[in-house]
Amino acid sequence: MAKQVKLAAQIRSEVGRNAVKKVKSQGSVPAVIYAHNQAPVSLQVKARDLETLLSHAVGEHVLVDLEIAGEPNRLAIIQEVQHHPVTQALLHVDFHGVSANEKIEAIVPVEPVGESVGVKSFGGLLEQLVREITIKCLPQDLPEIVKVDVSALKIGDSVHIKDVVLPEGVVCVDSDVTIFMVAEPTVAAEAPAAAAAAPEVIKEKKPAAEEKK
Repeated sequence: MAKQVKLAAQIRSEVGRNAVKKVKSQGSVPAVIYAHNQAPVSLQVKARDLETLLSHAVGEHVLVDLEIAGEPNRLAIIQEVQHHPVTQALLHVDFHGVSANEKIEAIVPVEPVGESVGVKSFGGLLEQLVREITIKCLPQDLPEIVKVDVSALKIGDSVHIKDVVLPEGVVCVDSDVTIFMVAEPTVAAEAPAAAAAAPEVIKEKKPAAEEKK
């Protein structure tokens, strides 16, 4: 199950470009928390704290206990993290507030476990068609990652989401999507025949005067 991680935050009273620059100059990242039937709340979190949290997580959709200064704690999921396209620095983070007693939809990564028979014994290629799946569960049942045993897959076999055994209390939203399949091995092009590859040797013709000797 996903670990509930504590993350300190502060209310961000000022908004706009200049306010965002000020927040970043203080070593923080602007954030917003959204929740059902509640107005969005602008926040800021320490960049170092957020980087540490994400570095220890399997994916970015992490369940957090937001400790908001001067406010009650809020249970939330990191919905989206924006990074700088070049430096990958944290630019903004969106939180989705949740209730411990209400089921949520979340995106979790999928990882294969084991080496398939088709790959190990017959040279096949394991293809992962889906890297993440959308699940529904209570916040406390949220898995960090879904691991799928692919060791029994032969050439041509595949695994669909509906075939995956999920933890108790967790269901998948899309059941017909293919996650893994074992493709046939690629055939290398045949080497050209040796005779065709050998260059033709052309002998230099002797002058007519030498032929008469």
